[in-house]
Amino acid sequence: MRLPGRLIVSPVPHHLAAVLLLMVASGACLQSFAQAPVQKPSPAAKHDEGEIDPDDIISVNTTEILLPVTVRDGSGQLITDLTLKDFRVFEDGIEQPLSDLGLRQVPVDVVLMVDASSSVAENLDDFRAAAEGFAVHLAVDDRVSLIQFDDRILLLQDWTKSVSQLRRALRRLTPGMFTRFHDAMLLSSRDQLPRSSARHAIIVLTDGIDSGRGASFEIAFRAALQSQTTIYVVSNTEIERAKKQHELVSFLSGSSASIKFNDLHIQDLRMGLDVLAGSEQNLDQLTAATGGRLYRPSSFSDLEAVYTEVANELGHQYALYYSPTNRSRDGKFRQVRVETADPSLKVSARIGYYPSQK
Repeated sequence: MRLPGRLIVSPVPHHLAAVLLLMVASGACLQSFAQAPVQKPSPAAKHDEGEIDPDDIISVNTTEILLPVTVRDGSGQLITDLTLKDFRVFEDGIEQPLSDLGLRQVPVDVVLMVDASSSVAENLDDFRAAAEGFAVHLAVDDRVSLIQFDDRILLLQDWTKSVSQLRRALRRLTPGMFTRFHDAMLLSSRDQLPRSSARHAIIVLTDGIDSGRGASFEIAFRAALQSQTTIYVVSNTEIERAKKQHELVSFLSGSSASIKFNDLHIQDLRMGLDVLAGSEQNLDQLTAATGGRLYRPSSFSDLEAVYTEVANELGHQYALYYSPTNRSRDGKFRQVRVETADPSLKVSARIGYYPSQK
C-alpha cells in the first residue's frame, strides 16, 4: 500500500451539491481524527497518528478531466451504443467541449473491501466466492486489491492482476468485532492509489454502521470525492432489517405481560432499525455522489450475482474527456453534470472536482 500521507482531489447530481458545499463551508471535513492504522497481515504496519491538513491536498490537473460515466435505460439495462454527440457535460452550469470518448478503453483498479464485523462474519464464504467471481470477469489490464476492516484495517492483498493471488488473500479473511467503516473508506480512497492511467473504484460489502471511534462520515465522503473514486456498496442492511423485523414481530405478538417484560429488547430492536435506515441514507448519498451504485441484496447467497453485475458495469463505462473552459486554478469545488440526448436515460457520474491551485 502506498502511504504518501496525502489526499487526492478530483471530478462531483444537483441534490448532493448543497450537501458538499455545506461541508466545505462548515469546515467539518477538515476536523482532525486519530488516523486508523492500515495493517498488512505480516508484519503489521501502523501509520503515525495525524490530522488531515488542507495543505496536504493534491488537486486535479485541469488541462483535461476524465469522467467515468454509466448510462442505463428505464428498466436498468446498460446502454453501450452512445457516441460523443450523445453526451453533454456542464461545469458550474457552463457546457464544456468534449474532446474524446471511449467505451471500456480505460483500465480500472478496484479495491475490494469487506466488513468482517459480526454482521457479516458468518457469511465470509459467500463473499469469498463473490469476490473471486468478480475478479474473473475483469479485463486483462485491470487490477484488484483486498482490504478487510473491523476494529482493524488490514491490507490482505496489494494491487494484482492474478486471480490466484486474490484467492490466497481471500483465505486470510478472519472475523472481527467492531466496524471502522469511515476510517477504512478514507484510507482506501486516499492511500490505496490507482495507476495514473486507470479509473479508481471501491466495492465494499458492509451495513455502513460505523463504531464511531475514528473519522466521521463527512471526512470519508469528501475523501472519496477528492480521490476520484467510484464507490459501489453491497449493503447487507436489507438482510439485517429482515432479521430485526422478524424478531420484533415475534416479541410484539406475545401477551401484554411478555411485551412489558421484553420492553428493553423491543426498544433496542426499534433503535437498530432506525440506525439501519440512517446508514442506508448515507450509503445512498456516498454512491450517488461518486457515480457508483448501492445494492441491497436480500440474501448473502445473492452476492455472487451482485458482484458480477458490478463487474459488468465497470466493463461498460464510458470515459468522457474534456478540457475545462474555466482555466483558473483557485482550488474551489466545481460542480459537474452529465446529460444525454435522450432524457429518459439515467446517467451516473461524479458530481464534481477540485482544480489544482497555482
